[in-house]
Amino acid sequence: MRRVSERLHGRDKLSAFLKDQIKDLETEKRHLVGVFGRTGAGKSSLINAIINKEGLLPSGSVSACTSVMIKVEATNGSKYEAHIEFITKEDWENEVQSLKQALEDHDDDDDDDDGGNDDCLDPDGKLSALYGEEWKGKSTHSLMDNKYFRDIPEFLKPKIKILESDSAEGLSEKFVRYTRSESNETEEVKRWYWPLVKCVTVKVPDNDFLDHVTLVDLPGNGDSNRSRDQMWTEFIASCSTVWIVTEMTRAASEREAWDILEDASSLLGNGGECQQIHFICTKSDHEKPDDINKVKKAVMNAFKKRETITNHFSEDSFQVFTVSSKEFLKGENVNPDVNEILKLKEILKNLNDAHSETSNYVSGAHGILSLIQGAKSREVVEQKNEVCAVLEGNLSIQLNRVKKAIEDITKAFEQHLRDGVEKSQNLCERKLKSFLYPSKTSGGAFHMTLKFAVRNDGIQKPKKGKRKDLNMILASCLTESIDEKFRKTFPNDLKCGNFNGAIDAFSLSTDSLIEKYKNVELQLTFLQTEENKMKTKLNKIILTQKKLIYNSLTETIKNNMKGCYEEAAAFEGPGTQKRMRDTIERHVESKMDMFEKAKNAMLEQLNDLKETVLRTLEETMEDSIEHSLKTEACLLPDVLEDLEMVKKHCDELNGDQDEKK
Repeated sequence: MRRVSERLHGRDKLSAFLKDQIKDLETEKRHLVGVFGRTGAGKSSLINAIINKEGLLPSGSVSACTSVMIKVEATNGSKYEAHIEFITKEDWENEVQSLKQALEDHDDDDDDDDGGNDDCLDPDGKLSALYGEEWKGKSTHSLMDNKYFRDIPEFLKPKIKILESDSAEGLSEKFVRYTRSESNETEEVKRWYWPLVKCVTVKVPDNDFLDHVTLVDLPGNGDSNRSRDQMWTEFIASCSTVWIVTEMTRAASEREAWDILEDASSLLGNGGECQQIHFICTKSDHEKPDDINKVKKAVMNAFKKRETITNHFSEDSFQVFTVSSKEFLKGENVNPDVNEILKLKEILKNLNDAHSETSNYVSGAHGILSLIQGAKSREVVEQKNEVCAVLEGNLSIQLNRVKKAIEDITKAFEQHLRDGVEKSQNLCERKLKSFLYPSKTSGGAFHMTLKFAVRNDGIQKPKKGKRKDLNMILASCLTESIDEKFRKTFPNDLKCGNFNGAIDAFSLSTDSLIEKYKNVELQLTFLQTEENKMKTKLNKIILTQKKLIYNSLTETIKNNMKGCYEEAAAFEGPGTQKRMRDTIERHVESKMDMFEKAKNAMLEQLNDLKETVLRTLEETMEDSIEHSLKTEACLLPDVLEDLEMVKKHCDELNGDQDEKK
């Protein structure tokens, strides 16, 4: 189609429109696969096995620790590359201040009855990773001296640091100090830079498998650094597939694995775009098929009992696999029923969906070429006017149908949210106490946890265990009231259709018009392809907006709670824990209207989405009708030969799809 675009020499409106249409064909869809699991479960080895690059990601050990996200994707170059993105120096200064404050709070903590420690920040671990023992006794300002960052000038710029190597193992040796820390490091390695790193993107050459798939090794529950935590949240919400990796021997009972999935379920489901969850049991070598089946059944039963997860995902979207990366990388003959790495590779290969992308491209090209060739005909002005009138009438009818469908759905959401507001007001005191007065937690340990939470907008992020978000807890009655309805209205699997299929049902009935008006068949063919392209575009817009709409409930609560978090974070000295609790309780009691505000904010965003959908439908189709049937063509090339060739490909692809059905 680039060749056709170069032949469009005219400066008229139609030529410009056609060039834009051809440019829009060049789109790329990249699927994000999030990989979760505790340290030592075999995430890195699994990713290495999947892409057939042993030694690319350093294998985990129990002593290894990192909060850095690692993306693995393809490169067109010949070398292995690691692109290291740093947090800003200002970010790091704020974090160092928080880390040092946490240590001081711990030393001064009058509520500490058992020597509880701060499991949220790990201040000693982070500061020692970068500074060794030098940080002790130094001010935050002193620790910002450029001498500490001499070996990483990119951090000060800031800019991306790029490492290169001819081999996977060579690159791994270079970037390991930017992604992890070992508790048993040798004296030769004094500094680990992972506390300064936001994300590492590893680029692999000669790997078609990764052309449209990015694998992301993700920490289980976010990070204490705000910019890293924000990126973590964005990655999760963008994952179309998630892998939960755990060891075979403890799969069904692995608490950390299930905690990770429960904590992230709303971000992945209604607040995200995840379509598939793969629970992957590692180290399956030497297991018998009967034992494998027992493990799979146990995991499936455990999934069914997790209501937090099943509110967002059906059984059809949850699968269990067993793998042995070590066995696969050795190249041994493996039993595919026991070691299912090849099945996982096949699933990821299908994510590329090359057939669908090719089909969309060819269909779009067919429409554009039809319009170019059809526009050269000037003998059918009267028929064009007649067809325009019919199309404009059909457009008006279809817009009203979509509008009514969305408004009916919005009314249903309003009723669900009313119920959620009432329940929130009745239960918020109980939910708040469960956060402020947790069982099985000593006063001293909780003092540190609460202090961390109020400094981080109500969010606790322990190194181990479940992430807790007070804003989500307070908003939970609202989100639970709409979860099922939301999942059906905005399914992550777009084949199910947004707004109960109202977008997919939109049609200008061009099929029947083609039968009646043969002289403008080519123009109507273009409109047909434009209609399909517009639906695809709209579904992508809706997918992005629905995440914001769902998460707006928690965001509104968070915005209403910020004042008390800031007030509580400022307390110091004796009785701090009690004053923090009292401040939060008083604030929530005085802000009971925040649940109503959250409801109204979500309904307002739903209405905004309705306006966006209707405007996109109307403007896109009116523009297409205008250019295909009302605009005079000048200096358009003859593309009959190209049209016939593309039509042949289009028919072949449609035939393949019919066979699959």
